[in-house]
Amino acid sequence: MRQETLYQIHALYRDDFRISSFQFGEGDKSLCVVGSMRGNEYQQIYVCSRLIQKLKVLEEKGRLIPGKQVEVVPCVNPYSMNAKKRFWTIDNTDINRMFPGYDLGETTQRIAGGVFEKIKDYEYGIQFASFYMPGNFVPQVRMMKTGREDVELAKKFGLPYVVLHNPRPFDTTTLNYNWQLWNTHAFSLYTTSTGAIDQGSAEEAVRAILNFMSKQGIIDYQGYEGYISRVVESKDMLNVRTECAGFFMGESKAGQRVQKGEIMARIIAPYTGEVKQEIKAPEDGIVAFVHNETLAYQYTAVIKLITDVEVI
Repeated sequence: MRQETLYQIHALYRDDFRISSFQFGEGDKSLCVVGSMRGNEYQQIYVCSRLIQKLKVLEEKGRLIPGKQVEVVPCVNPYSMNAKKRFWTIDNTDINRMFPGYDLGETTQRIAGGVFEKIKDYEYGIQFASFYMPGNFVPQVRMMKTGREDVELAKKFGLPYVVLHNPRPFDTTTLNYNWQLWNTHAFSLYTTSTGAIDQGSAEEAVRAILNFMSKQGIIDYQGYEGYISRVVESKDMLNVRTECAGFFMGESKAGQRVQKGEIMARIIAPYTGEVKQEIKAPEDGIVAFVHNETLAYQYTAVIKLITDVEVI
């Protein structure tokens, strides 16, 4: 294992901004894994740390296939993580909306450009991403529909779902989208949580990556087959919205099967404690996403359902 500084900005009044990477093996650029880009993505950096431990052991045992290089970048935004801010601490911009970057632009554009220049030539790219809304996900592989997506490759992770997403205008400046434009097979992996560590889903994600690497001839590893992944279009997920604002009291968890009419959550009036709304499942399905913050606003999509599923 080699630890290197992937990108650095010299600071006048505090320690330099450094992005560290961990490299395994030598040769063709086979796989790059990127963790947190935002200051609240603790789960994403934790999963990378667990993956680094596994790869270190495999390398020591000689189980990396010769001629293959693997790189793991646990955190692209350590400044924001140290300051406990989701976005860049100075101007609140999002690094994952700045790719492929610009070396003469604003700070976050320069960071994105500096990172992308180093990782754009890998055959496979995996990003541990988080959603723009706070909540928990059922473990899944997500791909942008650029015309270069490969569903059969995504199934090799063995996670429960492969989600295809039609990119919106602001998605064209994400790492996943630009990786694909530069001919990298790019995948976004979602584990259950973001701001809190979930060890179970973290270990599932690590096993999924090792399983994928084994199937693609990058490591000598006897993995597990995992799930037979179901392919879902993100636009086909059913949004369940609040009718009013209040405290959000969830009754269902990500991955749970629910039947039509089943109570999935309640909205509680903060001052009086009365139940303002019982959020019921409009159809049979599986909870793909559930809001996980204390407050919920009116007309907010707090639950996403995968429908067309037999629930017994």
